Amino acid sequence: MTAPTPRPVAVRVLAPLYLAGFTTAFGAHGVAAALGVRSDDVGLTLLSFGAILALYDLAEVLLKPVFGALSDRVGPKPVVVAGLLAFALVSLAGAVLSPPAVLALARLGQGAAASAFSPASSAAVARLAGPAAVGRYFGRYGAWKSLGYAAGPLLGAGLLALGGMRALFVALSVLAAGAALWAAVALPTLPVLPRPRATVADVVRQTTDRTFLVPTAVLAASTAALGVAVGFLPLVATRVGLAAPAGMAAVTVLALASTVVQPVVGRLRDAGRVDTRHGAPGGLLVVTAGVLLVAVAPHAVTVYAAALLVGLGIGTATPLAFAHLAAATPPERIGRTMGAAEVGRELGDAGGPLLVGAVAVAVSLPVALGALAAVTAGTAAVGATALRPVPPRSP
Repeated sequence: MTAPTPRPVAVRVLAPLYLAGFTTAFGAHGVAAALGVRSDDVGLTLLSFGAILALYDLAEVLLKPVFGALSDRVGPKPVVVAGLLAFALVSLAGAVLSPPAVLALARLGQGAAASAFSPASSAAVARLAGPAAVGRYFGRYGAWKSLGYAAGPLLGAGLLALGGMRALFVALSVLAAGAALWAAVALPTLPVLPRPRATVADVVRQTTDRTFLVPTAVLAASTAALGVAVGFLPLVATRVGLAAPAGMAAVTVLALASTVVQPVVGRLRDAGRVDTRHGAPGGLLVVTAGVLLVAVAPHAVTVYAAALLVGLGIGTATPLAFAHLAAATPPERIGRTMGAAEVGRELGDAGGPLLVGAVAVAVSLPVALGALAAVTAGTAAVGATALRPVPPRSP
């Protein structure tokens, strides 16, 4: 069957959504890295530092499905704009007031606000792109989000050097406010679609169906590898004799590889040249190879080779999994699905570093990286077995 011709979507329409994706990722990783550097300066103990870091992810895990469902009920645009404005306000509060309690509230508020505009943005991308072009546009959206995740610590470090924590929070506030204004002007108001009443049993059945669970597991495994790579590649780099900036450069390699490859994979998917069943597991196997490479043969060269492989693998698996979810979900409940899938990503983002850290303490870092590789390869095997083509829907 010939793939349907994708309908073009104006860049000005989707660009604020790409900026929103970058904002939430930058906010998550940039502030986390900055707090780690300045924890002593702002009076944080290790316990309070860990608690503040966890607040962002906790808010997202609890609230993303709620706001995703809300975007189905009222439309994505108001949720995107309101969430970005809320992110700007709480970031400004974090810039003006710096005691640990205020930082904790600002971090919690940022996570809650991101819980609103992140799944609503994904839902808007899916609806604006349509079934024939969903891979292409999710590739672009995912590229900007991955860039925010991986480049956030670098940008955070630069802003810290310029003006401390206040500069970082001000930058996030300005970024979110600009994205909100842009979305309010450029993003069309998508009509609310009629939805059949869903019972609790319906929701459970939909979120335990393999058309949801398997691509969400792929997203979780990809994000787990990203979280580990951002934190542990610089650590391995310093252990093999590289300077700290050189170690952070490995993260930049990962970010660039993921950013470049996601739109390409999305276009290939829409053209029928790559499918999720083969492409997503293939991407996870590339991630596995990168993790194993640096675990088995840590060296200055393999650190960069691993970063490249992990970036390419994440950039392959992520847009395919999101496009599969969008294609398998009726438009009237796309927000709820994206919100629930984002919870899977958050669990992977937190679980990957926790797994590697726990095994590294108990055994060693190479064994810990091997454990992550085993989980990633296992997810790839499940995807290759359980993913099925999605019947086409009318645009």
